[in-house]
Amino acid sequence: MRASDIMTTRIISASPDMSIRNAAGTMVFAGISGMPVVDESGRLLGMVTEGDLMRRAEIGTGVKQRSWWLELAASTTELAVQYVKEHARQVKDVMSTDIATVTEDCPVADIAELLDRRRIKRVPVMRDGKIVGVVSRANLIRALVTMAPDVPATEESGDNAIREDVLAAMEGHPWALARENVTVENGTVHLWGPVIKAEEGNAIRVAAENVPGVKDVRTHFGLPPSASSSA
Repeated sequence: MRASDIMTTRIISASPDMSIRNAAGTMVFAGISGMPVVDESGRLLGMVTEGDLMRRAEIGTGVKQRSWWLELAASTTELAVQYVKEHARQVKDVMSTDIATVTEDCPVADIAELLDRRRIKRVPVMRDGKIVGVVSRANLIRALVTMAPDVPATEESGDNAIREDVLAAMEGHPWALARENVTVENGTVHLWGPVIKAEEGNAIRVAAENVPGVKDVRTHFGLPPSASSSA
């Protein structure tokens, strides 16, 4: 799956000369938390987000007066940038210009990694220097709901086949159980082994739950496989 498969193509954008008030109103009424800023030719200039509009003098959310020693520690540049963010009247003065972008063929896995690494909520999708879409975290979540198929469970699988599939699902992971610690009875997977960390146990359980044909998964960590499955 790539950016072109999930991106929003109805782009709501701001102009650099748009007023802060109009930009805020556009985001509120469109139900979005940020939008690209483009010039008359459609060239991407920046992004304006809720974060850029949070600290505003007119609503009393500007940065509170800091102690004198913090004021001394802050550079003149930092104080000037802060003042502009709080008092500027146009989008061009508050927008972020350090913009991450992707192309239409960018894999969604790379987009998710980019959003996480940059701690941003959306990324413009570009073609020939023009913005053609936006991929947001919401787009990724919608893709999970609308495009990710459920694990098929229409065919009854034999216990031996299920056991092999569970072992294959864990193969290569450092938390994988040994073969003798996985048993299957009437479609119910029993996972045995030493006492382990909860996070590792969750990973083992999830791997088993995602195997087609599995009806239930029961964990018996800290017990030997010879113990009763009802333990």
